[in-house]
Amino acid sequence: MSEIVIYRGIDGRAEVEVRLEHDTIWLSQQQIAEIFGTQRPAITKHIKNIFSSGELDEKMVSSILEHTTTHGAITGKTQTKKVKYYNLDAVISIGYRVNSKQATAFRIWATQRLKEYFSSYFIAA
Repeated sequence: MSEIVIYRGIDGRAEVEVRLEHDTIWLSQQQIAEIFGTQRPAITKHIKNIFSSGELDEKMVSSILEHTTTHGAITGKTQTKKVKYYNLDAVISIGYRVNSKQATAFRIWATQRLKEYFSSYFIAA
């Protein structure tokens, strides 16, 4: 079961589509940066440190998805782009390293969405 929900940050500016799938959420580095109110290079650094320290196993918390997009240089042509996504375990680990009000607000929001997701799943099952 897959679902897309919209996350709106505490500042009202961050509005990101969040994918709920396989009992977790999936976000790209850019989405994580937007939600936490920081830049993508900071997220990349935190992810690298999380994996190099052995805190999380990259194979267990990330997935590459392909997206079809419009080709920028050729009208009417599409292209496939691979984007790495990170699950809730990785996002929360990054959020603790970012240590911002936005990160805390997201952790609270994500926990609530997962509770809602699980309760509706188990009621329907």
